[in-house]
Amino acid sequence: MNELWDILDENGNKTGRLHKRGKPMADGDFHLVVHVWIVNSKGEFLISKRTANKNFPLMWECTGGSAVAGDDSLTTALKEVREELGIELKHENGEMFTSLKRYCGGCGGYDFVDVWVFRQDISVDDIIFQPDETCDAMWASKHKIIKMIDEGSFMDNQFYTYIDKLFAYIGGQ
Repeated sequence: MNELWDILDENGNKTGRLHKRGKPMADGDFHLVVHVWIVNSKGEFLISKRTANKNFPLMWECTGGSAVAGDDSLTTALKEVREELGIELKHENGEMFTSLKRYCGGCGGYDFVDVWVFRQDISVDDIIFQPDETCDAMWASKHKIIKMIDEGSFMDNQFYTYIDKLFAYIGGQ
């Protein structure tokens, strides 16, 4: 079954039109994407590794994905974490950190990215990987993530243009 996205206008409003994932986005059309950063009580971030069959294979990242038609940002954030990691986040532990408009050639075109921060302690042993999505996970400090970006094993600043502001906001190690 093909995944459908709500098409948004340049201000983030639904247009009433739908877009089929995998097709090129038309100029002026946007869709909603979420990034979900899970932070534990030590100030570490739960990151996951993409499977070999995905674009950007075996790269580390925060959990995220595109909203399907009809879903809002919070619903999408909770669903992506549940689908990719098998974790149930408590919605009351989440807050939207920022929302930004971007062009991401490797991500399907123009989108609005809602960046969520959830503060929740989770055991890596409780993670259930989805075979077509994720293959590993770990808690990492901001310094470890910066090192991984520099080494090329973590998705780079093209995807996370806000990462320095996020790290400053969270604080921690």
